[in-house]
Amino acid sequence: MKVTYLQSAAILVEDEERSVLCDPWLLDGAYYGSWCHYPPPDYEPADFHDVDYIYISHVHPDHFHPESMRRLDTDTPVVIHDYRWDYLKDAIEELGFEVIELPHGEPFDLGGDWHINVFAADGCDPEACGNFFGCTWYDDEAETPGSTQVDSMAVIDNGEHTLVNTNDCPFEMAKPTFEKIRAAYGDVDVLCHQYSAAQFYPQAMIDYSHEEKKEAAREVILEKHQLAERFVDLFEPDYYMPFAGEYVLAGSLAHLNEYTANPPRAEAYDYFTSNIDPDEHQCVFLNTGEYLDVEDGSVSQPFQPPDPEEKEEYIQEVLAEREFDYEADPTPTLQELQSYVPEAYESLEDKRETIGFESPTRVLLPLVDDVTLELTLDGDGFRYHADRDVNLDEYDRYVKMVLDPRLLRRIFEGPHEAYWADAKIGSHIGIGKDPDVYERGLYNCMSAFHT
Repeated sequence: MKVTYLQSAAILVEDEERSVLCDPWLLDGAYYGSWCHYPPPDYEPADFHDVDYIYISHVHPDHFHPESMRRLDTDTPVVIHDYRWDYLKDAIEELGFEVIELPHGEPFDLGGDWHINVFAADGCDPEACGNFFGCTWYDDEAETPGSTQVDSMAVIDNGEHTLVNTNDCPFEMAKPTFEKIRAAYGDVDVLCHQYSAAQFYPQAMIDYSHEEKKEAAREVILEKHQLAERFVDLFEPDYYMPFAGEYVLAGSLAHLNEYTANPPRAEAYDYFTSNIDPDEHQCVFLNTGEYLDVEDGSVSQPFQPPDPEEKEEYIQEVLAEREFDYEADPTPTLQELQSYVPEAYESLEDKRETIGFESPTRVLLPLVDDVTLELTLDGDGFRYHADRDVNLDEYDRYVKMVLDPRLLRRIFEGPHEAYWADAKIGSHIGIGKDPDVYERGLYNCMSAFHT
């Protein structure tokens, strides 16, 4: 078995018999253009037309990237988890691919000696997902309970070697499933796991100082690295490949790169080799296009960390000059934005009541023409303020979200145009809040604030 690292969570697992391409985010521009690769890819999606299967773990665009998928061979079957809802399946089929949905924990024969076994991050228990996300919702409308969580993981084996790909699965939620995998498969040859933060925090925090952002990034990186150690301790692999969540911000957000909790891979390598005994578990970092031969532990080329000065030059001279698609839209009028609000707020209220969330926090959303929209999360409606009338000191609890009104208009149109969660992860939304706590239910409700 060979494991080739491409970019972020994109890897190719193969031998002479079969090949599986995992999470092929192969082109720049995920999350409405803000997420890019470094070094820039030196391959094309067409280079992977001969793979036997594609595995997509979940719907986030750094894993399911429609632009990359459009340039892959639609004759290649795509394997996914059988989620409760068909949003991922439908989106892949719309691109022309055959989708194979696999129930939680039921191995699928890929031919020859190859199998893939896909597991839901929540152990196929939507109640566990609800508890993790801080809501009381349980999917009792389903004919049979099924996974409602967005993530999945996969075990790929070829009869001789076993690879566990956990990608973005939250450790605490998925730990019972991890333990079952470890018990069922025994020895794990290769573990691919997350080690950095694919999130808006802390770079998008508009009320943090430079020093506060830098310190927050260091704290998140350490937390993610320590969590990665727990993955290794549990699975006890021969080789472990920290990956996923690796990106560089482009366009008008390029100046935020110094604050992301996305450390240089060389620094991460130093951390893991210093904290995990290399005689027991070997850390594998690879440059794009290089591979690990699991049979003998050799790598095609030793890892060469990118030159930080060259990277910064590329960010400033190439990535920072790019524009996001929505920046070509005309700026909406105040009346246009306000026309979406009643229906969007009704949708938000439906979501809030469904998940049983209530909070005194007020969401403040600047529109245009010095007007701010205030949303309540306790059923008390919405109202408008002139910016000069919004005194943040008067609020006991607030979250302020600042984004380009052209992107806001797309979000109001619905997920087929743009989606709150993806705009947030992509760092397109600047966030300030008091108190400085993260209310999961609030952002869950905001995901429904569209028409």
